[in-house]
Amino acid sequence: MDDDRVTRRRVGAGEVRRANRGWWDADADAYQAEHGAFLGEVDFVWCPEGLREADARLLGEVTGRRILELGCGAAAAARWLATQGARPVALDLSAGMLRHAAEAAARTGVRVPLVQADALALPFADAAFDTVCTAFGAIPFVDDSAAAMREVARVLRPGGRWVFSVTHPMRWIFLDDPGGGGLTAVHSYFDRSPYVEQDEHGVATYVEQHRTLGDRIRELVGAGFRLLDLVEPEWPAGHEGIWGQWSPLRGRLFPGTAIFVAEKPAAG
Repeated sequence: MDDDRVTRRRVGAGEVRRANRGWWDADADAYQAEHGAFLGEVDFVWCPEGLREADARLLGEVTGRRILELGCGAAAAARWLATQGARPVALDLSAGMLRHAAEAAARTGVRVPLVQADALALPFADAAFDTVCTAFGAIPFVDDSAAAMREVARVLRPGGRWVFSVTHPMRWIFLDDPGGGGLTAVHSYFDRSPYVEQDEHGVATYVEQHRTLGDRIRELVGAGFRLLDLVEPEWPAGHEGIWGQWSPLRGRLFPGTAIFVAEKPAAG
């Protein structure tokens, strides 16, 4: 993309929502073509490093649990949860991604309820779920992720777990380059200005938000959560795949993903 189409600037909430819904609707086919095989159709992959819920068990017990997959994309994780005895619901802002979710359900025979909605206004009752989770969905793309945390807390029952993965905040120091050019720090870690791609008129077409590790912890604590763990998956030996800026070169030097495991305290 031309350099003048990429910037770091503040973007209003409405423009963020329009940009990212439009981006994921338009990019859904290309995204699935590029990453669908890695993600699988009935699998729960937390990150480009390849950490799977089947091995990590970050959600704890899932059998019989009501689980919301937030920012589900093609909903492979929700379908995997269904095969483990959970009762999942898959939610995404993008109709394009949910179309892929419906097509994958038809191919696999594993069907879960699909909901198109905004993570900042979840269409569910208080305490509707035992667990909420997302692998790179919603949280990096909303303008007010602290408000999204509060929405998650609202729909979780006391004692429920909230687990989400995002690009590791330290990655924002570097260029989005999987090669040697991505090993030199060029941005301030403390600059929270969003990454923005925009059209020839300066209208945002894609927006991704940056928060520091401390910001994320404060968001969780502010929403009433207790942080149980912060997982930084290491790059596994023998994994030579490249996903955007994730690569063996960078992955062996510094983390690419942060997974936050939190709990809404039990009543009393």
